[in-house]
Amino acid sequence: MMRRAALRPGVLRSGIALAMAAAALSGCSSDGKGAPVWTAGSSAADNPTPSGSASATPGATPSGSASAPPGATPSGSASAPPGATPSGSASATPGSTAAAWKVFSDPAKTVSFEVPQDWIVQSVTPGPGTLPGALKLDVKDAKGGYLATLQTGLPPQTAAACPRGATRDYVVVSSVPVDVPHRDGEGTIDPHVVFRVIKGYKYFGSYGITNVVGGTGGKSCGLQNVVRGPDGKGDYSFGDLTVLRPLAPDQKVAPAKAFDTLGQAAKYVNEGSEFANVQRMLMSLRIKN
Repeated sequence: MMRRAALRPGVLRSGIALAMAAAALSGCSSDGKGAPVWTAGSSAADNPTPSGSASATPGATPSGSASAPPGATPSGSASAPPGATPSGSASATPGSTAAAWKVFSDPAKTVSFEVPQDWIVQSVTPGPGTLPGALKLDVKDAKGGYLATLQTGLPPQTAAACPRGATRDYVVVSSVPVDVPHRDGEGTIDPHVVFRVIKGYKYFGSYGITNVVGGTGGKSCGLQNVVRGPDGKGDYSFGDLTVLRPLAPDQKVAPAKAFDTLGQAAKYVNEGSEFANVQRMLMSLRIKN
C-alpha cells in the first residue's frame, strides 16, 4: 500500500470579501454540515459530465421498502481529513425530508442504494471504454429533474496535472466518511461523501463520493467525484458530476450548482432538503465486491 498524500488546511486567497464570507460561516455539526473549510490535495483527471437522459431498463428492481435494509447504516470508522468538517453517521441524515424511502438494486444485485419513494432510477448505456458488467444509473426526482449518476467499471485514469494558472481556490462545505469498497494509493484518502465548491466567476458546487484528494495548496483545476475501485473492478462515481471545474460565463452550468457567495452554498447544504436527501442516498450505496 502506498502512503497517502497528506492533507493540510489550504490558504484563503480570494480577498477580503471571501475571507469575511468564510468567517461568517464558522461552526459545524455532527452530520458533516457546517462552514466551508479550505483543504489541499492532488490534481484531478478529466471526465465527462454525466448524461441526464435515459429510459428505464426492463428488469430493474427497486423495492418498495420504506425503511433501510439491514446493515444499510454506513460505517463511521474512516477519519475525516484534517480541515474537513467533522463527520457522523448519515444513514438517517438529519434534515432529509422524504417520508418514505425505497431500496433500488440492479437486476444482478451488484449495487444498491436508497432513494425517496417518488424518485426515479433509470439505466442508460455505459460509456465507451468501461469494463464488462459496468453500470450507469441516472437518478431523477419525482418531476424528472436530474440529481445524480452512478457509474461503475470506469477505467482507472492517472490524474492530470493542472496547467499553470488554471487552478482556482476550492472549499469543502460538507465531508462525511462512507464505507464503500476502494483502493488505497498515492493521492487517496478514505472515501467521503462531499459537497465542494470551486471559485470561478461564481462559486460552482457539486456533491458525490470520492477518495481522491482535491488539489495542492487549497487550489485545483478539477475536483473528482470518483472512488478508486478495488483491483480488477475499475473505478466508480456517484454524484451530480464526475469532475467539478470552474466554468466560463458562456458554459452550461447545470448540473453543477452555482452560488453568488459561500454563504449561499452553506445554506444549500445546511438548510436545503435536496442535499439532505441526496446525502442520505449517497451514504446508503452498497457495491458487491
